[in-house]
Formats: sequence, C-alpha cells, structure tokens
Amino acid sequence: MTTASAPHAPPVPWPDADRAARFDRWLAPLVARHGLRPETLAPASSDAGFRRYLRITTSDGRTRIVMDDPAQPNQLAPFVQVGALMAGCGLHVPAVLAHDAALGFALMEDLGSQSYLDTLLRAQREEDLPAANALMRDATAALLRWQACPAARAEGALPTFDEAFVRRELQIFVDWCVQAHHGKQWDEKQRGYWDRTVTLLAANIAAQPRVPMHRDYMPRNLLVVPAGAEGANPGVIDFQDAVMGPITYDIASLLRDAFISWDEAEELDWAVRYWEGARKAGLFGMDPADPTGEDPHEMALDFGLFWRRLEWTVLQRQLKILGIFCRLKHRDGKPQYVEDLPRFYAYVVKTATRYVELSPLLRLIEDLQPQFLQTGFTLR
Repeated sequence: MTTASAPHAPPVPWPDADRAARFDRWLAPLVARHGLRPETLAPASSDAGFRRYLRITTSDGRTRIVMDDPAQPNQLAPFVQVGALMAGCGLHVPAVLAHDAALGFALMEDLGSQSYLDTLLRAQREEDLPAANALMRDATAALLRWQACPAARAEGALPTFDEAFVRRELQIFVDWCVQAHHGKQWDEKQRGYWDRTVTLLAANIAAQPRVPMHRDYMPRNLLVVPAGAEGANPGVIDFQDAVMGPITYDIASLLRDAFISWDEAEELDWAVRYWEGARKAGLFGMDPADPTGEDPHEMALDFGLFWRRLEWTVLQRQLKILGIFCRLKHRDGKPQYVEDLPRFYAYVVKTATRYVELSPLLRLIEDLQPQFLQTGFTLR
C-alpha cells in the first residue's frame, strides 16, 4: 500500500521500557533490509486481546504493519502457519516479511485500513444494498475457496473444533456474563436448563460436515483492498485461531456479527448463495466431479435444515461472545465492549424464541435481561 507519510509520528507507547528495548533491537536489522523509517511508527489498530498493530512507512512511501503480541504464550507461530496455509489456498492474507515468535514481533504487508465493517456500515446508512452485496459475494467466494482447499482439509492441518471445545467456550458465558457481570448464581433447575442447552448446541455442531474454519470470519477481520493493489477482496486477517469445524460457523459469523446487523431477508439471500456454492464445491460430501451423485448429507438437500443448523451454531458463538465481552470489562479493563451486549441478547432471544427446543435457554435469558422478552427487541 502506498500512502503519504508523516515526517515524525507521535511516539508509540510501550507497557514498559524492557518491551520497548526488545522491539528496538528486533527492528534495527530490518530497517535497511526493508527500507523502514522508524520515526514514522504509529498505532494502526488493536483487538480485544493483548495484541496490537503498528504502521510504519518505508523510504519509498509504502507502509508496512508491525504486529506486537506480548502475551506469553503468544499466537505468532500459528499466525504464520495458518497465514501460509491460507495463502496457498488462494486467500489474500498479509505476507509476513520477518518475525520472531519468541519475542512476539512480526513485520508484514499492509493490506490497508478500510475494513469491511466500516464499508458495510456506510452502505447500510446510505441504503446501498448493491455495494453490500458485492462485498458479501467476495467474502463468500473467499470462504468457499478456503473451505474447499485440499491442503487445509488435510488430516492434522488444523486443530479440531470438537465437543470439548464447544463446552469450554460456553462456560465463558457462565463464568463472566452470568456470574461476574450479572452477579447471578443459578439454582438446580436453572443449571438443568443450561445443561440441556449445551447438550443441544454441542450435538448441532457435531452433526455438521467439518471444513477449515477461520473461527472469527466477521467484517472487522476482512479488509477492502485498495483499487489497483495486488490481490482480490477481501484481505483476511486475525486467522491464527483457525480450526476444522462445522460448515455453518464462518458464514454465520459473517451474517450475524458483533457490530452490524441485517434484515433477515438479506441474511437468507446471502445464506442461500453460500449454501448453493457449498453444494457445488462438494463441501457436504458430494463429489463435485459427479453432479448426478446423491449427496449423503441431509443439509445439502434441505436449505431449511441448513438454516436451522446455522442459527444454532451462531447461537453458540453469540453466547461465547457475551461472556468474552463481559470478561473484557471485568478482567481486562475494557468496558466499551459491553455496549454491544444488547445486540447479542437480541440475537439470542430471537433464535431461542423461534425453536421450542431452546425454550430452556429463553428462561435463563429472561432471568438476566427480562426487558428483551417483555418489550421486544431490535437489532439495528
């Protein structure tokens, strides 16, 4: 990416002098090799964890991104590994130019700062559905490319998103949303409601075909590539947690995001297009070379079943995120995330109201947030 560079950026804050010194020593040999201008280093973005991103200008006016991941252990090694896997599958991910997994630093290609989220929010405000459709089609095509990639589907290429994984994630909701945020301790009847819900959600995920899964395929982690730049939309980031998991997880994450909501007619249209693409790619088990063959998986034959599994899968994700956002406030001192809790309560109530099997969960949410059942809800 090329951009006008400031002669001197404001100093980048560091948590302590030792971290700053380690970074300076790591960066020093890269300055001449990559034409970096250290005085231009400036914050680019951060995420919900400890990781952050810095932008640095090169002597020819381009920019690069520095990842700073001070956590121990950090996620640099899986980031590099999964990034190489995705690139080999034809996805547009940032090329890693240098990294040190022990220190938690990486220098990589800059895919720009125009996120899908900002662009989709603007399209939504301006009622520009064609612009939103174009972005969502690109995101769906990239997702299908990833899920169908033989290298990513190879045994052992990615960890498995199994029942134990599901249960650990759902426990975050109990520990941080129910107990820490709302100060509730469930009685025996309520614990029974929760156990039934967890069993249903885990069984739903287990019943689906497994595909390579980004695990956070949402608009904030997709970038609109600048016109004239190499590589197609979208630029994909934050993929270090990739696993083999249920086929509906990533498309559900794209459609029902933490920071933007759509009318259900739009969700259904995009979901049908994805479902048709997945069938053609053989992701439900059908051999794409034999279109006359019968697909052995019922989700390929019944979009209604696919949609129900998608809704239940995203429900598991939404409960986890409710817990994570509460944990960010109470443990990590980031209270701004709880401002988005109402969107997730609305998602959960909408889904639990639709399926009688999920009525036990509805009773639990009613105890936490009764207004969502008493007065209705909106998602925008």
